[in-house]
Amino acid sequence: MPYRPTERTEARRAAAREAILAAALDQVAHGGYASAGMNAVARRAGVATGTVYRHFPSKADPFAEVFQRASNRELEVLRDLAAERDRPVAERVAACVEAFSRRALAGPVLAYAQIAEPVDPTVEAERLTLRRGYRDVFARLLREGIDAGELPEQDVETVAAGLVGAIGEALVGPLSPAAPGRRSRNEALVASLVQFCLAAIHGGGRFHTKEEPSHGRDAASRRLHA
Repeated sequence: MPYRPTERTEARRAAAREAILAAALDQVAHGGYASAGMNAVARRAGVATGTVYRHFPSKADPFAEVFQRASNRELEVLRDLAAERDRPVAERVAACVEAFSRRALAGPVLAYAQIAEPVDPTVEAERLTLRRGYRDVFARLLREGIDAGELPEQDVETVAAGLVGAIGEALVGPLSPAAPGRRSRNEALVASLVQFCLAAIHGGGRFHTKEEPSHGRDAASRRLHA
């Protein structure tokens, strides 16, 4: 009779898998993707290296899943902010940019791994999915703003992709492990990114809201440690 795993065996297997994924995420968050070899993950998870390989045949497998989970968490923050329809679109865009930037700067090692660190092709595919997810959040907001007469006509897909690219590019330097004194300039960086994105969606002109330079800070800060 072929062996059939019991519910208890399956539960132990699932728990071990989750422990490995949690260890992989912790390793990336503390040392970046380059530090996250299978041996390091095994030590952090408290299991044998062979156990890691039984669940994940290659390094790319656990980290692609970890990247996906971390990305989904970040996307949900922006989706929640974008869904606050009692606020003008420009304020929601500003809140999304601020939350995106502040959360990245609060966890620079993980954020750098998500945005710029060299990774395996499987993980790179998840990175592209994350960028498209961010683009889609901003594109939906821009369409809503145009339909409501709050924003001028524009190519929402291109502008949204441009916003995501600009934010990511502006953050790469400050997030880099080699960046000196990066925290001292974070406030100015966030304020500049918010102002840049607001100007972009309004056709390039300088745009002000009542809360400048920290647009939607209360809403964004509530999600900083979500």
